[in-house]
Amino acid sequence: MNLTEWARAQGIAPRTAYRWFREGTLPVPAQRVGPRTILVNIDANTSPSAIGGVGLYARVSSHDQKDDLERQTARLSAWAVKAGHQVVRTESEIASGMNGARTKACRLLADAKVTTVVVERKDRLGRVNVELVEAALSATGRRLVVLDEGEVDDDLVRDMMEVLTSFCARLYGRRSAKNRARKALEAAAGE
Repeated sequence: MNLTEWARAQGIAPRTAYRWFREGTLPVPAQRVGPRTILVNIDANTSPSAIGGVGLYARVSSHDQKDDLERQTARLSAWAVKAGHQVVRTESEIASGMNGARTKACRLLADAKVTTVVVERKDRLGRVNVELVEAALSATGRRLVVLDEGEVDDDLVRDMMEVLTSFCARLYGRRSAKNRARKALEAAAGE
């Protein structure tokens, strides 16, 4: 099957599949057979679970929590060693959980060798809609493992927390933008 047909069958844009091929992160074996033709080998023995390992992800929101980031990464590594898992990638970053463009999280999720993503708590992967990431991983034969499930189980309480988090992010984002605009006006008036 050619790469374009495979991508459309998987619900992936052909350009994305081609980029994965160029980067070497395509989750199935493929080879170039002509200047514009790439053939994908779909074989039952090449599922991501058969060729992958564990990816560890740790995140904190601010630079003053850097020590906690290191402890979080150490706890994840200790868990993987104790459970006997092969760790193929470890990513840790300082970024907001509301930011969807976190470079290291995207790199970990795009790595085809990672079949199991491990986080300490769900909110380390993202503040809202982690279930969507979990569903996307599941659709590709991968999974998310959360070590500390000590979260609120009540759907209404969880939804309220997500709404409040979203409102707070908007409020603080506006305040930040307002402060940047004020500083720019002050700088322009000072010149």
